[in-house]
Amino acid sequence: MPKVEEYSAIEALRDGCRVEIRALRPDDRADLIAAIGRTSDRSLYLRFFGSKRSFTDQEAAFFVNVDFVNHVALVALINEEGRSVIAGGGRYIVVQPGQAEVAFAVVDEYQGRGIGGALMRHLTSIACAAELRTFIAEVLPENTSMIQLFKTSGLPLSIRREGQVVHVTTWLS
Repeated sequence: MPKVEEYSAIEALRDGCRVEIRALRPDDRADLIAAIGRTSDRSLYLRFFGSKRSFTDQEAAFFVNVDFVNHVALVALINEEGRSVIAGGGRYIVVQPGQAEVAFAVVDEYQGRGIGGALMRHLTSIACAAELRTFIAEVLPENTSMIQLFKTSGLPLSIRREGQVVHVTTWLS
């Protein structure tokens, strides 16, 4: 496997559209903010558990300046009128040895096409190479698309609801 910070792969989505899954780079900052601007309030609420339309400079720096060891982030790029745009992203952050918290966001117009699943497969591959054993996630119960993504990942999983949060654990193979 190439260096994670140079990771790049081409995937065909369910509708046949091709998408590049690659490592997030610091120079993606403006494109990442543009993708957030194209994402609905509802989708951002489901991802961040609250209203989140803008980010401080410190938050934006956290999202784009990843070390690709304890914090790995990938983006999905789609060609829009001859220009690559960020259609979604996924990341994991190691929370303890062998375990990382995983999260995803997909711009609304691209949801339901398989981008989340593609990001999950690539993050899983990178995590396995890094000898991680589990992904964990906290998901709002109404975020049925995210829960379904985990259920259809092909990975063994545990789902338990605790109050207003669904705790998901997947075991990586």
